[in-house]
Amino acid sequence: MYLEYWEFNDFPFENVPDPDFFYLAKSHEEALTRLIYAAEMRKGGAMLSGEIGCGKTTLSKVYVQELSADKYDIGIIINPKLEANEFLQEVLYQFDITDIPDTKVKCLRVLNNKMIENMKGNKETILIVDEAQLLDESIFEEIRLLLNFQLNNRFLMTIILIGQPELRDKIQSIEQLDQRIAIKYHLRPFNFEETGQYIVFRQRKAGRDKNVFSSEAIQRIFEHSKGVPRKINNLCDLSLLIGFSSNEKRIAPKIVENIINDGALF
Repeated sequence: MYLEYWEFNDFPFENVPDPDFFYLAKSHEEALTRLIYAAEMRKGGAMLSGEIGCGKTTLSKVYVQELSADKYDIGIIINPKLEANEFLQEVLYQFDITDIPDTKVKCLRVLNNKMIENMKGNKETILIVDEAQLLDESIFEEIRLLLNFQLNNRFLMTIILIGQPELRDKIQSIEQLDQRIAIKYHLRPFNFEETGQYIVFRQRKAGRDKNVFSSEAIQRIFEHSKGVPRKINNLCDLSLLIGFSSNEKRIAPKIVENIINDGALF
């Protein structure tokens, strides 16, 4: 609606996990580095936690892009609310196994064969579980057991758990699993400087070199969003819409303030 008015090629603040619009803040860079390290060094288990809207899913997509398809066989589970046997069947499905057994024992046997096959083909097996805070306790036990798959003192699979802060508490409450998660990182929101850089970055990615948000508007966006990318996107998108409808040349703090006061955002 406002693309032509603001001279964008694409909508700059869409709330979809698009790797092309991924801004590498210090916290996100550290998280990505640790996850890549976990895969390259076969650390077995890794956990990425963060508040809602901090960019965990987008980061996971960037992470997959960083891992060579020639070197890594990657399965991704995005709906983890499953029973134990269903979870194992979904794992097999994500690794392109079509003939899926109906029992746990057979599933584990097929998965073990898959991991051995990958190892012989010089491929690492990576399983990513998004929204892992939703996992049932029985699934955490299955994950712990999957990390027992080792050969010649090396893990046959690296499991990346991604979820909201309560995931940390759940992992810590299961000592045997907690000890197997070698890499852990909590993704924090942006600080004020990163928020400003993020807003400028997204505009440039969308095709406009000149920043349309005043520094005062960015300050107010940061104060309201507390540096959470999803909230920043919502507020910036509405600001551009209102600015377009009122024929503004820049996004001033009054536009941001009016949106906040109107209760359009929660």
